[in-house]
Amino acid sequence: MRRITILGSTGSVGESTIDLVNRNRGAYQVVALTAHSNWEKLAAQAMSLKPEMVALADPSGYAALKAALAGTGIAIAAGDHAVCEAARRDAEWVMAAIVGAAGLKPTLAAVERGATVALANKECLVSAGDIFMAAVARHKATLLPVDSEHNAIFQVFDFDQHEKVTKVILTASGGPFRSLPIADMRGVTPAQAVAHPNWSMGAKISVDSATMMNKGLEVIEAHHLFRMKPAQIEVLVHPQSVIHSMVEYADGSVLAQLGTPDMRTPIAYTLGWPKRLEAPAARLNLAKLGSLTFETPDLARFPALRLAQEALVTGGAAPTILNAANEVAVARFLAGEIGFLEIAAIVEQTLARVAQRKLGCLDDILAVDEEARRTAGGAARKAVAGNAAQKTAAE
Repeated sequence: MRRITILGSTGSVGESTIDLVNRNRGAYQVVALTAHSNWEKLAAQAMSLKPEMVALADPSGYAALKAALAGTGIAIAAGDHAVCEAARRDAEWVMAAIVGAAGLKPTLAAVERGATVALANKECLVSAGDIFMAAVARHKATLLPVDSEHNAIFQVFDFDQHEKVTKVILTASGGPFRSLPIADMRGVTPAQAVAHPNWSMGAKISVDSATMMNKGLEVIEAHHLFRMKPAQIEVLVHPQSVIHSMVEYADGSVLAQLGTPDMRTPIAYTLGWPKRLEAPAARLNLAKLGSLTFETPDLARFPALRLAQEALVTGGAAPTILNAANEVAVARFLAGEIGFLEIAAIVEQTLARVAQRKLGCLDDILAVDEEARRTAGGAARKAVAGNAAQKTAAE
């Protein structure tokens, strides 16, 4: 039995992973499960899967979780240190599905003991790409990308002939506002933004998809995963989400990975790796689809993608600042405090205001992340005040 840990088990990717584990119960032994604050769902998962340990990042739910699991023999802990402890437990395979920069430390903890890490947290590479990949090499960990785009590239990338790869092409659905007039995008609600046309994802990732910041973060992630220069990473809007990404070679060949839009497919690829695992995703019927379409992304409509591409070229602290500011802005949008178009505006303001610098260690990254969050928070408060003033003037 393969011993596995799921960091972020109550989120979308975590639940999909558990679905696959439940379909293959004899193949896996769950070592640890972690969640941010959803102790009820974590308790239900623990009762079913019988892990050795569960951990909550938010200690406020610790007492309730402990009561719910009384008498089970499952170790229970809370706090950020507890999540890192769960990552350090002796599991061969670790799903890193904690959303945002909060996943950096626990994912590094799994890397540092040489585990096979299924990486669903792109912020690890966006915020700390050079340091993270150096740790992977130093500790001889195995890194398997879970994002459908990077997983697709991984499946068709000839690592033995890296020099013959001329380009990787990341596909994007374009999200729910691909054809909405820009003027109308000012008034979109969080509920509209999280209603992705093809994929079932968590709220933060869904908003990132709607702004196309998600694709920008994936560009930065692809740079680190596949050692590709910024000019070798192309984004192509593909509304049907059937071709998940492509790799172009020196001889003109383009290899693509196709499938229906279901995150259980890339998760199954990493869960069974190096063998393939049965997965329940609907089978692709190209004849029924009839046609697949593609278009160049509109950077005027989606400035977040431009900001991410520029941050990758700038390097240094820019990607860390970009990610931190985006997390703050998306949280404010989901709380109904700022407008949809203000997300990218706040990120751009933060990039302009936080000083550029080199990052030599994890402490440097965390310091820049904190400064960027403070700056983005200030920009968000200013936007809220400006919106309130405009509303008062209109009344």
